Amino acid sequence: MKIALVSPYDYPYPGGVTNHVMHLHREFVAMGHEVRIMAPSSNRNIEREETDVYRIGRVRRVPANGSIARITLSFRLARRVREVLESEQFDVVHVHEPLMPSLPPTVLRYSEALNVGTFHAYRGSYYGYFYGRPVLRFAFRQLDGRIAVSRAAKRFVRQYFMAPYRVIPNGVELARFAPESLEPLPQFCDGRPNILFVGRPEKRKGVGYLLRAYPQVKEAFPDARFIIVGAGDWEDSPYTAYIKRHRLHDIVVVGRVSEDDLPRYLRSADAFCAPATQGESFGIVLLEAMASGVPVVASDIEGYRQVMTQGNEGIMVPPRNERALAEAVCALLQDRTAAEAMGQRGRETARLYSWDRIAEQVVDFYVRTGTRTFPTYAAEALSTSGLAL
Repeated sequence: MKIALVSPYDYPYPGGVTNHVMHLHREFVAMGHEVRIMAPSSNRNIEREETDVYRIGRVRRVPANGSIARITLSFRLARRVREVLESEQFDVVHVHEPLMPSLPPTVLRYSEALNVGTFHAYRGSYYGYFYGRPVLRFAFRQLDGRIAVSRAAKRFVRQYFMAPYRVIPNGVELARFAPESLEPLPQFCDGRPNILFVGRPEKRKGVGYLLRAYPQVKEAFPDARFIIVGAGDWEDSPYTAYIKRHRLHDIVVVGRVSEDDLPRYLRSADAFCAPATQGESFGIVLLEAMASGVPVVASDIEGYRQVMTQGNEGIMVPPRNERALAEAVCALLQDRTAAEAMGQRGRETARLYSWDRIAEQVVDFYVRTGTRTFPTYAAEALSTSGLAL
């Protein structure tokens, strides 16, 4: 099949949706499909550097869901979109966050292929969907099939747009995080317990609660070390200022790390903390920790509940509760046998989310959706996809 993967976000700037698109692209190509990515990009040379990518639209930074969305707001995309669609003649156009301005709705307006949308977002309240529903309804109606990455994401979008949705989760790159040959980082191999956080310096990620839990953990385990890793401006963040103001020692703020180094940070960790308070439709960072065999302490929020079970792969705590967070971390550091068992069960859970499995589910969804929408196309797609209904 010839497949277009459409993302509203700056490509390839790190982010959950971008990573999802990149992994689907890789797996689809390995399956023998022809794949193109359509996305805005702050890298003007992206089309020369990556021949499978069409750069469509200039990137703007827009506040969204307690974060900053790097999207294009241009409404002058139609000509470029039509050129790409007409020249490529895709069998499937798969749009991620199909209601996010402005590239996805533009693509859906002009696409005559089988249109599939994946909904990633989850928020307790998003007035953009509510007030923009009359305008967004047209784009929504162009979708032949709809995927949600979690039950939380499905429940969220159904508040505004009722329709059937198939839940197909995010995946994890097992080969990257799970190999036994992967060495921990030598600077953290001194026998001290390492507690790792991975994420941006955003309020909804719960970093503040982790820092406030720090004194209680240090009281019980004086040699404990907190390691903070993730993209974003950590140097000028209020969290780094908090660390300095309160003279918190043994907190290593690393910031952005390379794709190769992140698995080594996880391999160096004795416990992984994900204290997010909201806005997480799915626990990708949890899966990466679990694939690495690290026991997890995570907020008991809906998006994380789909990935882990209380007491199985780790410990879930009430969100915004630094005392419970500290107690859970201490419990893992205290009972290393139980922690190792949780880490092993986490690896078993992570195997269910391997990207090759996820990609197969997505292609199966294309074919089944095509059978209902374009029977002739679907029959041809079956012969090339290796799937049978």
